[in-house]
Amino acid sequence: MRWDHLGETPPAPADTALFGMDAVTTRTFDTPEFRGITFHEVRARTILNRVPGASRMPFEWTVNPYRGCTHACVYCFARKTHSYLDLDTGLGFDSQIVVKVNAPELLTRQLASRNWQGAHIAMGTNVDCYQRAEGRYRLMPGILTALRDRANPFSILTKGTLILRDLELLTQAAEVTEVGVSVSVGFTDEELWRTIEPGTPSPHRRLDVVRVLGEHGIGCGVLMAPVVPFLGDSPEQLRATVRAIAEAGAVSVTPLVLHLRPGAREWFMSWLARHHPQLVGRYERMYAGGAYAPTWYQRRITRQVHELAAEFGIGPARRESPRRVPRPSPAPPAGDPEQLTLL
Repeated sequence: MRWDHLGETPPAPADTALFGMDAVTTRTFDTPEFRGITFHEVRARTILNRVPGASRMPFEWTVNPYRGCTHACVYCFARKTHSYLDLDTGLGFDSQIVVKVNAPELLTRQLASRNWQGAHIAMGTNVDCYQRAEGRYRLMPGILTALRDRANPFSILTKGTLILRDLELLTQAAEVTEVGVSVSVGFTDEELWRTIEPGTPSPHRRLDVVRVLGEHGIGCGVLMAPVVPFLGDSPEQLRATVRAIAEAGAVSVTPLVLHLRPGAREWFMSWLARHHPQLVGRYERMYAGGAYAPTWYQRRITRQVHELAAEFGIGPARRESPRRVPRPSPAPPAGDPEQLTLL
């Protein structure tokens, strides 16, 4: 692993480790939910990550308390990041979890720095901060507390139902700053879910999260991702998914077609060959041009989902107005322009 060379002598500048020398502890837990999973507890040197300028993401800063993810989504684009630590991007990504145990205290310190300008921070954009490991390590309460205390705007994207544990902290934060929450639900097909997202809560349980957040005044959007070509994109499947999202009370729905970056692509295609060998050729042709499906296909899916959203009464969310607990204020003018957002 990348931290194996850590020792008494600091590494040369060209060989700088990703984590501090004083803490890499490897643990396993003999409990059913963590059997077969190894946790590498590290003390990170920084927790605020700047997003590369070439990124398509609509935010500049992220916080990721974990690397690797027990959700084990076969398409996860973050698989490639495990190779930076010389860890396997397939089963290793699902079972070798890096835990930044000092994330809350580190974020508290960095937010207090005079150099920090209070920019929006996105979480859950690399791996899920509410994956199963969070139930044991409980890093998010400290992270949310730090953000609340500094009134720093943030957003969370998750497939995890564990976010409801922190409902009170989210509500408190939304009273002092902009808070956006989105849940990822690409489809409601139970058979597809069990094979392609085997470590996640079911889509319907995730939609329960949307419903509960809304009942507590935190409007929640749904990132309809991924829309899986030939497996989850039929008109009937799209309709069923958007209908369920609407019934859960989502304030917005944003479709995102499956993309297959290096690291994820190989693992996904291996899964496809085992479960749907008749589709391998179609996928090779569709993704021959790179990580993304053809523009015409993405536009078709987006149009279909937007039409269904309008039919079921889901309004697009404004980019400039994250979902938050409402406070008494004058109603906005009628006809105010709105736009879909990723988070």
